[in-house]
Amino acid sequence: MNKVRPSASEAVADIPDGASLAVGGFGLSGVPETLIRALHAQGACRLEIISNNCGVDGRGLGVLLAAGRIARVTGSYVGENREFARQYLSGELEVELVPQGTLAERLRAGGAGIPAFYTPAGVGTAVAQGGLPWRYAPDGSVTVASPPKETREFAGRPHVLEHGITTDFALVRAWRGDRHGNLRFRQAAANFNPLAAMAGRVTIAEVEELVEPGELDPNDIHVPGIYVQRVTVLTAEEATDKQIEKRTVRS
Repeated sequence: MNKVRPSASEAVADIPDGASLAVGGFGLSGVPETLIRALHAQGACRLEIISNNCGVDGRGLGVLLAAGRIARVTGSYVGENREFARQYLSGELEVELVPQGTLAERLRAGGAGIPAFYTPAGVGTAVAQGGLPWRYAPDGSVTVASPPKETREFAGRPHVLEHGITTDFALVRAWRGDRHGNLRFRQAAANFNPLAAMAGRVTIAEVEELVEPGELDPNDIHVPGIYVQRVTVLTAEEATDKQIEKRTVRS
């Protein structure tokens, strides 16, 4: 059972127009840059992206965004991406903003086969009551707004119903992986990558280091290979190409 593909280009070759993708990464940490660039070269458009954020200008998902390939984003943070903000406010892009913890749990629930769950996060706000702008018109008016969500009391406390997320594909970046698709992530890259990997019906992982089956301690595996369908190995140059979003130095 060898899930390794010879290149990132081959790994993403069958992603069609209009596909939904869960994409790992937290800020610029653990972003599957090589797979994103391969998808950009492949040409798929009208993509629906589920990711914590949408990269920055010129990096990560910002590459697809700038090319006009993304139609909708479900995420929790606009971040430093000026093009993301411009497209959203001008009505070119539909955006569903979700509380960060809720987004993480929606991905985990989808991967675990849980269709929906109740959470206290967002109760009493527009997250539960609806009306959050999903899409603007060019004149600044709201053309699509979030619908109200079902609420229910548990132990005397109100909770809001949230739905699990599953996607057609998932793109993730792992520190180490084996030919069976077992993955291990490192430090901040472990924030959303395991959850995205679980949510995808076809999960594609780029790994910095490929090891043979059995080399990873079973206790150290973050995502078992049953969730991963394809693996591509990064070159040394690709593995070390890690941009720092905000560099802070001593004054």
